Amino acid sequence: MFFTAADLDMTGKEVDSKLIMYPQMTRLSKEYVTGKILEFMAEDIPDGDKTTLGTIPEERNITGEVQVEEEMVFAGEHVLPHCFPSPCKVVLNVRDGELVSAGSIIASVQGPSRTVLSRERIMLNLVQRLCGIAGATNRYVRKAAPFGVAILDTRKTTPGLRLFEKYAVSAGGGRNHRMDLSSGILIKDNHLQAAGGIAEAVASVKSKKFDLPVELEVDTISQVKEGLLAGVDGFLLDNMSPDEVHRAVTVIRAHIGGEEIFIEASGGITLDNIDGYFTTGIDAISIGALTHSVRNAKIRLEFTST
Repeated sequence: MFFTAADLDMTGKEVDSKLIMYPQMTRLSKEYVTGKILEFMAEDIPDGDKTTLGTIPEERNITGEVQVEEEMVFAGEHVLPHCFPSPCKVVLNVRDGELVSAGSIIASVQGPSRTVLSRERIMLNLVQRLCGIAGATNRYVRKAAPFGVAILDTRKTTPGLRLFEKYAVSAGGGRNHRMDLSSGILIKDNHLQAAGGIAEAVASVKSKKFDLPVELEVDTISQVKEGLLAGVDGFLLDNMSPDEVHRAVTVIRAHIGGEEIFIEASGGITLDNIDGYFTTGIDAISIGALTHSVRNAKIRLEFTST
């Protein structure tokens, strides 16, 4: 399904451009997060936290602050509170997407010292990564916003952390591309090689009647023209320069029904070279680096009282 600027996305904010509408990961359920935390604990504490068990009395309680060491965009409203189980009490001071200054206290944690200490690193590892992704996404989004170009993520995520990472992209103001291989059709070069070409691949996938838009990855104008003849719903213009993207967009928009076709650019686009793509007429830019190359934000848990 396609949505225009008059439509609303799943978070209630206006969609800036015509997009292929995929579900947006704007929150995570408590059940999902706590289940994943148990997985992470099995990795980190396979047979008890020996240091904590050996040094901290069972009856000792602690109060701590989750402190920010640098300006960042917060992501973790639906994660951080679930990193510590009952009887721990977590008070969150910020919301997803909020710009937080260095020195801020984003949350307080109170509860049994052993429990807090044993889960401290898991919480920090996860929230630091989410905030790093949200901040990186937000830098792209702020540059793209005046031009009505959406910033999308990709499937280049950490195995086991995809929902967390796409949630962080959403918190940073970006939009989620397809969640997985079941939720969207994107025909890429290896599919074309195996299927025998664009016409064959598109005809075959349409015959399956999956009731999903068909997007085609291309890197030449000749492939664009083939895709138009085959009747695709969207194009991913891969590793093209701004001039090449502009030419491709001109060809697509001039085709009958071309104004309704979704166009995204991807491949090698960074904050340093992204400006040239904003005026090419594309609807979106997808950036794998949002999730595969970010630096974790600097956050720490400091104990303030026992």
